Amino acid sequence: MFTARIRPVILTCLLWLAVAATPAALAGESAVPDENHPSAAGAAEPQTPAPAAPQLPAAPQMPVAPPVPAAPPMAAAAPVPVAAPVPAAPPPAGEAAAGTALGELPVVDRVVVRKAARRMLLMHGGNVVREYPIRLGLNPVGQKQRSGDFRTPEGSYRLERRNPRSEFFLSIKVSYPGEQDIRYARAHHWDSGGSIMIHGLPNVLKHDADYYRRIDWTDGCIAVSNADMVEVWMLTADDTPIDILP
Repeated sequence: MFTARIRPVILTCLLWLAVAATPAALAGESAVPDENHPSAAGAAEPQTPAPAAPQLPAAPQMPVAPPVPAAPPMAAAAPVPVAAPVPAAPPPAGEAAAGTALGELPVVDRVVVRKAARRMLLMHGGNVVREYPIRLGLNPVGQKQRSGDFRTPEGSYRLERRNPRSEFFLSIKVSYPGEQDIRYARAHHWDSGGSIMIHGLPNVLKHDADYYRRIDWTDGCIAVSNADMVEVWMLTADDTPIDILP
């Protein structure tokens, strides 16, 4: 039984040896030199194989840097609060009604003099657009009756004409005497007087500047500072009504 099993193995080994020996025998026959072809013999000589080049060791792989993590998205910026617009300052009393704008002069349609308060007001409608301190005649109380009484008139008049070359710094004539003033003076055989002006300081000062600010010093006119007189000159027109109150 053992012989029956081993026999195929032995036959297989013999067959393999026979197949392996056949190329070697064929190679031996072709290796016999031919006398008629000496070059063939030389070609059949075995050659020493060249030594194989040593293999270089593989270059070590460089470590790969880990990927840089992406930056987190920026948070949305908070909206900047917008400041509320600053409301424009209201114009001085009267200027809005006068329709004035920056660089424009207010419109004056009436002048009011308050003798007891020593104030002169430039008006537009019922609004005061300018106000000035004033000085009056040397005898300021009461209505002017005649020439030389040194009183400032009381009543309703108009601004008549202008004189830029008077003996005072600018002057605007008031329309005194009116018809009623003339009748009263005639009834008493008086000269009603005249030449009542709104004016600045004298061109030639006879006293120090403080004197003209402290006391009433005119012959019956209405006096203001030179700076104020420039404004009155510019803001009023001829034929503007003027009310002189006690």
